[in-house]
Amino acid sequence: MIQRRLIHLTTTDMSLDWLLRPQLEAFADAGFEVIGMSAPGPHVDALQASGIQHVSVPSLTRSMSPWQDLRALRDLHREFRRLRPDVVHTHNPKPGVLGRLAGRSAGVPVVVNTVHGLYALPEDRLAKKSVVYGLERLASTCSHAELLQNPEDLPVLRRLGVPHAKLSVLGNGIDLRRFDPASVAPDTRTRLRTEMGATESTVVVGFVGRLVWEKGYAEVFEAGRSLVGADCRFVVVGPDEPDKGGAVDAKSKAEAEANGVVFLGPRDDMVDLYAAFDVYGLASHREGYPRSAMEASAMGLPVVASNIRGCRQVVADGESGRLFAAGDAADLTQKLAPLVQDVELRRRLGDAARARALELFDDRRVIETTLRTYEWLLSRSARPEMVAA
Repeated sequence: MIQRRLIHLTTTDMSLDWLLRPQLEAFADAGFEVIGMSAPGPHVDALQASGIQHVSVPSLTRSMSPWQDLRALRDLHREFRRLRPDVVHTHNPKPGVLGRLAGRSAGVPVVVNTVHGLYALPEDRLAKKSVVYGLERLASTCSHAELLQNPEDLPVLRRLGVPHAKLSVLGNGIDLRRFDPASVAPDTRTRLRTEMGATESTVVVGFVGRLVWEKGYAEVFEAGRSLVGADCRFVVVGPDEPDKGGAVDAKSKAEAEANGVVFLGPRDDMVDLYAAFDVYGLASHREGYPRSAMEASAMGLPVVASNIRGCRQVVADGESGRLFAAGDAADLTQKLAPLVQDVELRRRLGDAARARALELFDDRRVIETTLRTYEWLLSRSARPEMVAA
């Protein structure tokens, strides 16, 4: 039997490793020859150690540069022609557009895109929506299936004219066998809380995300000024991004540290870190379907998140956590305060969050749905009645 070749395309190798690797390994187990494609980076070795090939595309950067993007489109077309995959599956805004265009122009039999969250929201400025929605509409003409993580994006894509037959809600999931409180060694919580400068009686509120303002750090730092003290500590996990537009500047970070916020930088021990937290916070202004909130829920943490697309799907307000008005530091503080003060409330909402994760956030369902999509499209790829672009 000839092994079918599957390419997953993202901007960074970190996304392939940290976000997609369990899926890539499952697709390999299902019989595909799996290739991860992205800009080169430090996660390539980990991917290859797990049996996933990697093809680097240095021109595929996160920066906004029309000429660089044209080079990336050319390079992707060449790689697809060279590798002759049966399926190309794209992720993230830029690879989603460039990969779909290059896949169709290179004659790839099946092109699939995952919509992790449209980069523009209905309430955004018209100029931004025009560009983002226009590119999405164009790129969707080059795909055979659009898998939406968030159901709130479905009516938007329908209004853009994307054929109904291409659209399906995939949802999102995590490895629930990995994100399990029972998997954490007994002394881990104490060890990590000591690293954070917290005692067992300290209420640790954790935040995970790149240090860019759109992750809501202005509100986090303001809430920290009100709540951080002897009995509460805010801990932020995530990399600095000084070259990224909207990065949290060094002065703001230093001021937050002076107010008691602890920055741990990028970490690869998230399961253990969640076990050391008491509450999880997510103050983002834009999300698709946030993995960190699902992971924290699976680890039995109550989640306080901004009331936006994605967070609304993860957090049941008042049951597994609380939702606050995005961009409103006072409301974030108000929703966190009772959880900081009441251990029984934390336990009740945390237990409900864990139960909700077990019911809704299993990545095996996502994998099964994706595999069915591949098989259906591959079975139809040579037929004239296949869904037209």
